[in-house]
Amino acid sequence: MAILNLCLCSKFSTNPNPKTISFNNSASPSKPIISSLSLSSPRAPQGPQIQNHLSSLCESISKASVLVVLSASIVFASNPALAFKGGGPYGAEVTRGQDLTGKDFSGKALIKQDFKTSILRQANFKGAKLLGASFFDADLTGADLSDADLRGADFSLANVTKANLSNANLEGALATGNTSFKGAIITGADFTDVPLRDDQREYLCKFANGMNPVTGNETRETLLCN
Repeated sequence: MAILNLCLCSKFSTNPNPKTISFNNSASPSKPIISSLSLSSPRAPQGPQIQNHLSSLCESISKASVLVVLSASIVFASNPALAFKGGGPYGAEVTRGQDLTGKDFSGKALIKQDFKTSILRQANFKGAKLLGASFFDADLTGADLSDADLRGADFSLANVTKANLSNANLEGALATGNTSFKGAIITGADFTDVPLRDDQREYLCKFANGMNPVTGNETRETLLCN
């Protein structure tokens, strides 16, 4: 900031004329002690010289800034998903608030990954490790989550319509709010300790079947179906 402030200064005030102070001995005019005394200010760099140095410095800074901006633009243009990275342990290629329609995440380790508000229509998460991942308010319409480890994942307000949850392990996952499982395939899915609303549970129990191959729990039992 100090350099930028200097760059904004266009003029510097200098005083090339030295100050002259005269002393007069009025009591003894015939014996002058000091007739005149010239006091010059310490010599400082001239205004034009300072301005030239600052101009060169500012020009270098401006060129460097332009290069940084252009480099960032090229990177984000080639891969828009890098524009808004998740934080903490999140992978560099996966981000929140992005349109990741149809993207392939199958078999990947995406523990605690942040997919909040992302568009994940028809995305492939088959067999992915998604422990503690957040799908808060995400659109998972038609996504493939079969065989995925979704323990502790957050599906609050998510749209899981027509998603494939076959053999997925959702133990301890969150589904608070208006999470929609309409048309989802849940054969062999484990919903142990998932806090569902009564209407959600009743809807899922209508077509719940199968047994989870990892936990050995039957889907209907994990949903507490009658």
